[in-house]
Amino acid sequence: MRIRLLSVGRRMPRWIDEGFAEYAKRLPAQCALDLVEIEPGPDRGGRGRGKVSAVDLERIRRAEGERLLKALPDTALPVALDMRGKPWSSEQLAHELQGWLASGRDLALLVGGPDGLSDECLARAEQHWSLSKLTFPHTLVRVILAEQLYRAWSITQGHPYHRGV
Repeated sequence: MRIRLLSVGRRMPRWIDEGFAEYAKRLPAQCALDLVEIEPGPDRGGRGRGKVSAVDLERIRRAEGERLLKALPDTALPVALDMRGKPWSSEQLAHELQGWLASGRDLALLVGGPDGLSDECLARAEQHWSLSKLTFPHTLVRVILAEQLYRAWSITQGHPYHRGV
């Protein structure tokens, strides 16, 4: 199984790229993790350039969603990262990972930009996963996902990386 992290955003800080790469390289070939960066929408303003209207934000989110869905392999199981999704413990994620591996399908994790995923992406997803009730910068989600996938894999292997309670 290949895991594709489809994530809106480019040109991340070096520490984000390095953190993602560190955990991705720890995963075995049977659940290799690849990052597919999706071009973000136009600049949303800020830094003195004014606010973007709700209509413009929806247009940006929809355009990002179209690019995400275009990059989604037809046979992959799409999982949306969404704050309204189901939160999993590390052990529950390990169980999900075992199911994904057994399914024989590749996995596609959909991560939107700062304003989240489009309705079309949410509708296309077969599962909705929430990392936390906390809000994380969408760029940091890459590192969190990679680490949590490695942790889940280590749990399935009985590896001592995870020190569960």
